[in-house]
Amino acid sequence: MTELYISPEFEVIRNTNRCIACRVCERQCANEVHSYDSDAKAMICDESKCVNCKRCVSLCPTHALKIVKNDDRLRENANWQDDTIKEIFKQANTGGVLLSSMGNPKPFPVYWDKILINASQVTNPPIDPLREPMETRVFLGKKPERTERDGEGNIKTELTPQLELAVPIMFSAMSYGSISYNAHKSLAIAAKELGIFYNTGEGGLHEDFYCYGENTIVQVASGRFGVHEEYLNTGAAIEIKMGQGAKPGIGGHLPGAKIVGDVSKTRMIPEGSDAISPAPHHDIYSIEDLRQLVYSLKEATQYKKPVIVKVAAVHNIAAIASGVARSGADIIAIDGFRGGTGAAPTRIRDNVGIPIELALAAVDQRLREEGIRNNVSLVVGGSIRSASDVVKAIALGADACYIATAAVLALGCHLCRTCQTGKCNWGIATQRPELVKRLNPEIGSERLINLITAWRHEIKELMGGMGINSVEALRGNRLMLRGVGLTGKELEILGISHAGE
Repeated sequence: MTELYISPEFEVIRNTNRCIACRVCERQCANEVHSYDSDAKAMICDESKCVNCKRCVSLCPTHALKIVKNDDRLRENANWQDDTIKEIFKQANTGGVLLSSMGNPKPFPVYWDKILINASQVTNPPIDPLREPMETRVFLGKKPERTERDGEGNIKTELTPQLELAVPIMFSAMSYGSISYNAHKSLAIAAKELGIFYNTGEGGLHEDFYCYGENTIVQVASGRFGVHEEYLNTGAAIEIKMGQGAKPGIGGHLPGAKIVGDVSKTRMIPEGSDAISPAPHHDIYSIEDLRQLVYSLKEATQYKKPVIVKVAAVHNIAAIASGVARSGADIIAIDGFRGGTGAAPTRIRDNVGIPIELALAAVDQRLREEGIRNNVSLVVGGSIRSASDVVKAIALGADACYIATAAVLALGCHLCRTCQTGKCNWGIATQRPELVKRLNPEIGSERLINLITAWRHEIKELMGGMGINSVEALRGNRLMLRGVGLTGKELEILGISHAGE
């Protein structure tokens, strides 16, 4: 049967007056877009393979290349849009499920951009963060409801295990296998230098990175890949992954093409076999089952490490979080529907879940109403893009934020959304040795450190402008937020007033 033709998404524009046929573009493109025609003595390209990663554009020594969106469109139709028809063509050609990477790109509301931060003026003067102390440290874990004293009247200072962060930001779960060895090393080095944590994701921990254990969160997912006693005891905390924002309600899948060498060894599965995490944990079908796993992990680590439960932001997230808070977990991580991923079914990524802003506000309010907010800390992720997003998240009730897409952008990602192919031209989402080496972990970690350092300065400035000198004083302080262009129901869920009120 003849396949239906789909015009290339991008056009490669080559300035022939500038092009010197040095073939850098050919050597640098993992997708084999560029090639040299020896008969014509000129460079040619197969635009159907281009993903607009900008590698060739960035490295062309004569700036002869430009990639533009192909303006060849199917006949205009408000209901049957060009992208929708082409997706049907693809499925008719292949019979396969559409796969996508990174976060939801659809034009849903971004609530961070509709929330403004208040500032102090006269009666409550602002604070100058350059001259006055500003506390950005946070401690994640269960907190006591009240001050308690011993028989001699001394305050009891013992707490359950806590994670101490120099700044309320952590690197979210990205597994070894979905991202490269050098990308993981960049995250580990940066986390240690910054005094924060990075998350292994569900692929286990490479033995080379055990030395970063004090700054590592080890994850336990439904597939239990790479999970063993030494792994659990190496990390500073353990995260049980129940779901993630890009694909709520389904499991994970790392193609066998990426299960090679040390990835196979670390995950403890044969080379070339697909790493499939089931949708549910097959030993968890209730909060009581979850509680049993939480305490099994605490037993395995002598109650020395906090346990995190990660869930996707879905419509009944407040009730789910209420149950998790009673499971014995120390921290709840909530991942919004704009969260990134190495690969997810397109229909799931673009249609399931809710924005992290609404989920966070609903959870924080529910836990406060039930008097159990101090039982857990809240960490949120799913498109935290800037220091102002972090500040707004904390004011809505978060204790800290996870970042992943922002972190890989700092490493050089150009968001070309083809992670699932394993052909990342920037050495991040790949296991091909010739591509992995393109990311220097020393340079990568330096860029991550620069990013978080810059955000820390901005967080201090934003807090100073509000007249607040610590993250703890900002947490849940919704009076410092105002909404613009939001409906009454949205303002009610967020728990904030409209600008001007």
